[in-house]
Amino acid sequence: MQVGPGSPRKLGAIPDARGVNFAVFSRFAERIEICLFAEDARKETDRIALPERTGDIWHGHIAGLVPGAAYGLRAHGPYAPEQGHRFNPNKLLIDPYARLTTGSFELDDSIYGYCPDHADADLTFSALDSAHAMPKAIVPQAEQVHIFERPETPWCRTVIYEAHVKGLTMQHPRVPPDLRGTFAGMASDPIIEHLLNLGVTAVELLPIHAKFDEPDLNRRGLTNYWGYSTVGYFMPEPKYGGSGSIGEFRNMVRRFHAAGIEVILDVVYNHTGEGSELGPTLSFRGLDNASYYRLHAECPRRSVNDTGCGNTLNLSEPMVLRLVLDSLRYWVQEAGVDGFRFDLATTLGREPHGFDPASGFFDALLQDPVLAGCKLIAEPWDVGLGGYQLGGFPPPMAEWNDIYRDGIRRFWRGDANTVPDLAARLLASADRFSRVGRRPWSSINFVCSHDGFTLEDLVSHNDKHNQANGEGNRDGRDENYSSNCGLEGPTDDPDILAERARRKRNLIATLLVSQGTPMLLAGDELGSSQSGNNNAYCQDNSVGWVDWDQADEEFSRFISRMTAIREDHPVLRQAWFLHGRKRLSDAKCDVIWHGPSGVPPDWADPELHHVGLELRGASEAACYASTEDALFIVFNSGDAVRYSLPRTEDGQWMRVLDTDQADGGEAAAVTESHVDIARASLVLFSLVHD
Repeated sequence: MQVGPGSPRKLGAIPDARGVNFAVFSRFAERIEICLFAEDARKETDRIALPERTGDIWHGHIAGLVPGAAYGLRAHGPYAPEQGHRFNPNKLLIDPYARLTTGSFELDDSIYGYCPDHADADLTFSALDSAHAMPKAIVPQAEQVHIFERPETPWCRTVIYEAHVKGLTMQHPRVPPDLRGTFAGMASDPIIEHLLNLGVTAVELLPIHAKFDEPDLNRRGLTNYWGYSTVGYFMPEPKYGGSGSIGEFRNMVRRFHAAGIEVILDVVYNHTGEGSELGPTLSFRGLDNASYYRLHAECPRRSVNDTGCGNTLNLSEPMVLRLVLDSLRYWVQEAGVDGFRFDLATTLGREPHGFDPASGFFDALLQDPVLAGCKLIAEPWDVGLGGYQLGGFPPPMAEWNDIYRDGIRRFWRGDANTVPDLAARLLASADRFSRVGRRPWSSINFVCSHDGFTLEDLVSHNDKHNQANGEGNRDGRDENYSSNCGLEGPTDDPDILAERARRKRNLIATLLVSQGTPMLLAGDELGSSQSGNNNAYCQDNSVGWVDWDQADEEFSRFISRMTAIREDHPVLRQAWFLHGRKRLSDAKCDVIWHGPSGVPPDWADPELHHVGLELRGASEAACYASTEDALFIVFNSGDAVRYSLPRTEDGQWMRVLDTDQADGGEAAAVTESHVDIARASLVLFSLVHD
């Protein structure tokens, strides 16, 4: 084939009218080869060295090559693990910029750069060729311009639904069997109809990038179901969509957009599926281990493990940072994605001196004209030094708020000394987020997420039950602030079932009346259980899948009612923090806390289990955002109590919702000045103006 110099401008395999341009980053390589394969992608037919190097980009143009051609990379350079270099040309590598692959991984010794059975194994050198065991990248079609009609839902009206593409659809009786577990199934009519009925405005999908299942999981007969083991940042996971191309994903996004639902991706740019220095050589490690990964300065043989997953991507390297930004832009421009949730986001902002909200990653992300309008969400922790950074991310990023999760759980469990913390969480955790440039929606509030108990298990189990993961029940969080309401696990006892149902209503009602951005976990609305497994990352089966057959339709309707209440009342989703200050318009405070008699509660009482919250429009709100909406909400995790309603001269209080009733009760005007609040319940009143 005729080989020309090509261009270093765009990385990956870029087709043009004459052939294909290849460009690959590697600072320490001595030669990069393009390996071409026959149509069945099994037999290697050509091995062509990229002829040019500009900076640290190797490039060349192969005339006559067309989209659809199968290829892989081989990198020559020093194999010096003590210095951090692990080049091994016997290993076929996936192009980090590959858009599509064919074939699958075969888990044998050839995918390792070393000889696994030797002492100090990673210092040895493997001469086994891995081409037969590796997927092959496919030269993509030329990129086109795609236009998307995006919902652009304001943050203050956003309700997020966290879901797994396969887990949500595999057991849905109305999703066609051939679409279950796919992007097409995810955007099928029954799923969209369900989300719209719930009042969801955005789906947040667990990782959909192409992944690698860890060999240890395969030996246990399991897989990395959640998908936090990325090997392809530009590729959808082939199992989720027909041919594995981005087209199926793009079609899903268009269907969601047409329904007014945004799509947010959970993305894993903190580590890759190659694992530690004892992991396989699939792509990044073989191309330039010392550039792609953070290595211990005193022992470059070892990978830094700030992620708990064996390796840590080195975003201090400009070309690795470029990979991440190129990938993000690709999913926005080519696939229509509306936002991203960054897994272990502290890792992304960690520089050599530690976590830095002005790190290179955040600077690049927040100035990018393509990404600036996206919803950006951080998981604000990792396992590295100084890894917990809740509230420390730069605006306009939002953050998963785990202290909200724990505080709400503890209050409704009836723990002592929880009311002051409840008050802070109800107001968007202003103690963490109220600083210059941040808004209440920065707090992503949740009671449950993929990582932990489902809502049903939260009220049915005191302890985790992760034996099915094959790790001796050592994995997963030990403290869940859960309660089984009297009996561990499933039961037919009507009293216990009623107590569990009440607890779930209280938790979800609290979530949806809190300032900030609410996030629901897929299946919680249906009463879906994982049998007490609080770390179902490897359960690609009925344990991890949403159970539609036993759907709790009454509870699903309750959640729909709560999202409608949230939408109907602007004071529940304000764009300004509330600090109990008087409004200029009427001298009324935006927040007033009540005890039963109308005076402020005794915050220091450890046995205080109830509080009333009077809400009005924020004192800091601009004139165009002013509202006469006013609510009074009583939160009671203890015994029945009688509350005095706030005095009002311009209207009448109406009881809108009462979690003591399975359906929330009927709305009704309140004619007396005092109201009875049932034990363990939440009651919401709305002021109806004369």
